[in-house]
Amino acid sequence: MQAVVYSFTRRGAKLSVHICEALQRLNFAVRCLTMAKFADEADALEAMTDHNKACAEAFKECQLIVFVGAVGIAVRTIAPYIKNKTVDPAVLSVDEGGGFVVPLLAGHIGGANGFARALAAAIKAVPIVTTATDVNSLFAVDEWAARNKMVIADMQAAKTFAAALVDGQQVGLIADYPIISALPKNIALKDDGDVGMAVTKDRRKQPFAVTVQLWPQNLYLGIGCRRGTELKAIEALVLPQLDALGLDLRTVAGIASVDLKKDEAGLLAFAAKYGWQVKFYTADQLLETPGEFSSSEFVRSVVGVSNVCERSAVLAASGGRLVLPKCSLNGVTLAVAEADIVLDFDNLT
Repeated sequence: MQAVVYSFTRRGAKLSVHICEALQRLNFAVRCLTMAKFADEADALEAMTDHNKACAEAFKECQLIVFVGAVGIAVRTIAPYIKNKTVDPAVLSVDEGGGFVVPLLAGHIGGANGFARALAAAIKAVPIVTTATDVNSLFAVDEWAARNKMVIADMQAAKTFAAALVDGQQVGLIADYPIISALPKNIALKDDGDVGMAVTKDRRKQPFAVTVQLWPQNLYLGIGCRRGTELKAIEALVLPQLDALGLDLRTVAGIASVDLKKDEAGLLAFAAKYGWQVKFYTADQLLETPGEFSSSEFVRSVVGVSNVCERSAVLAASGGRLVLPKCSLNGVTLAVAEADIVLDFDNLT
C-alpha cells in the first residue's frame, strides 16, 4: 500500500516524520512531502512545490493521504479530486501538535476510520471518528464488506440499510455462507421485512423491500488456451459464461493456468484489462490437486496434465468447489471455482 504525508510548517514537518515511521510499521510505502524551506529537517522529508498538483497524483496512486495541519487546508486541497466512496482514497487530517487524527474521506470502504485509530495509537493522539454507525457502535456494512472483500451491489441500498440501523430499526440478514459469530446489534436472521442484507452471488435473492446485496469476491477462473490465443478469443468464452451464471466480473478474485502459459500474451492482456492477478502452477502441482476432473489425453501430451482449467481454478480457490466445469470455445477452455468462506462479525472495529 502507498501513502503520502503533507506538512506545511516546521513543527508539522517534524511530526510528519513520526507519522511516516508509524505508517511504515503498518506496511505502507510512505512519502513525506513538505515546504522546501523545511525539507532539511530530516532525511525522510522531500520538498514539494505545489501540494495541489501532488495531491492530484496521490489520488490516483495512494491508498492513504495524511495532511498535517488545519482541516481546512486538507478540505480545500482534496475537494477537486473527490469522486465517490467506492474509489476515493482514505484521507486523514492531523493537527501539527499531534493531538487529534480526523478521518475526512473514505472512512469505511477506504479504511480511513481504521487507519485513524491505528495512527492515533502510534503517535498517542485521539482519533475523531464521526460516521454515524461508529458513533452509535453499530455495524457498518460498507466497512465490513471492504474488509471481507465483498462487492456492494447497490450503494443506495447500503445507505438505506445504515440509516435503518442508526434509526434503531431491526434489519434482516440472509446468507449463502456459514456464520461463525454472533450477529451485530439490531441484525437478525430472517428472510422478509423492510430492510435487510443478503450475502450471496444470486442476484435474484432480494427478500426485503430494500435489500443490500453483498457479493463475495472469491471466484477464480481456470483458463487454458492454445499458443498465440488473442485476448478477444478469451473474452468470447469467459464473458458470456459468467453472464449466463449471473456472476458479476467484480466477484472474480483472480485467474489461474499452467506455468507453460506464463508468457502467453493474450492471457496476460486479458488479466491486465480486468485488473486480475494470474497464478501459474506447474503440471505436478495441478496433478496433486484433489478432486474429480475431466480428462484429455491431448492436453496431457502437451502440458503433462490431463486438465488445466478445472484443476487450476480449484487450486487457486484453495480447494473450493467448481461452479462451472470445463467449457471450451475456439481453443480456449474455462472453469470457474469458488473459494470457501465463512462470515465473521466479531472484531468490527
